[in-house]
Amino acid sequence: MKKLLLYLLAFILICFIIPIMLTKRTVPTIAKQENTIQQIEENNLNYEYNKYGTINLLHKKTGEVEQVNLDDYLCNVVSAEMPANYEEEALKAQAIVARTYTVFKILNKKHENADICDDSTCCQAWISKEDRLARWEESQRESNWEKICRVVNATKGNIITYNNSPINAFFHSNSGGKTEAPVNVWGGTGYPYLKTVETSGEDSYTQYASEVILTHEELLKKLKEKYKDISINFSEQEDIKVLEYTEGGRVKTIKFGNHQISGVEARTLLGLRSANFEVINENGNIKFSVKGYGHGVGMSQTGADSLAKQGSSANDIINHFYIGVEIKDINSL
Repeated sequence: MKKLLLYLLAFILICFIIPIMLTKRTVPTIAKQENTIQQIEENNLNYEYNKYGTINLLHKKTGEVEQVNLDDYLCNVVSAEMPANYEEEALKAQAIVARTYTVFKILNKKHENADICDDSTCCQAWISKEDRLARWEESQRESNWEKICRVVNATKGNIITYNNSPINAFFHSNSGGKTEAPVNVWGGTGYPYLKTVETSGEDSYTQYASEVILTHEELLKKLKEKYKDISINFSEQEDIKVLEYTEGGRVKTIKFGNHQISGVEARTLLGLRSANFEVINENGNIKFSVKGYGHGVGMSQTGADSLAKQGSSANDIINHFYIGVEIKDINSL
């Protein structure tokens, strides 16, 4: 009889009491998570910058210097720099990178009367809200702009630091699968947080591959813009030859006849999207088969989107492209 009672009690415990206890524990956990998300959103809305909350933006075409709210400015930057249909975590990474880049520019002043300019060849791209909306399909304008500003506001105050200082947060369009060390692009000693890293999935983007085909005459004309005495024997395969590659797989040195120039310089002179290229001399033409788009240093934007599609968070993406860094609240510095 005692054994029967024990079996009955065990049955009741397993079937009824334990599930009830577990159910009671689940409810406050979900509520706690919802409260945490709500608290984060409220904190972001109420966030106040101790400094850098407003910046002086130079419009290069007009010479006008405008005082703007930092995060309003970043909405214009992110919408100019990264497609709105990219994953939100990639856009968040871009927002943090752009904020960091801005603060670095402020601390290392380049413009006498402004903190940063709107020229992408000098600082980073910027587009007015009106111009940005006009370039989107009408049905997507409102949702795209809300998405851009949402990711900027979700990252308020976040910047990337190395040894407690804002980094020089370089970024580019597509790395061709592997980023580049800055010393191979601009010389100097580089930065310890900018190293060569690999990223999968970039070959699925239109920015990954391109080609430039030049006749012998066109090639000589472009090279003679800088090297007046250049001479190439096109019948000799060794007269156009890559001599050395960088760790990132880009052309470090290439021979054009009686001159040896850097891959970066060849990219500029010949209008290539990247210094990651192969040269093919055939049928009276020189074909440059190019991988990637941009200088290749720092965060690849298509790489960021590819990582986000694989489940990476904005923080994961940043720590992938910038080595040994920390994401910190700017007010804590």
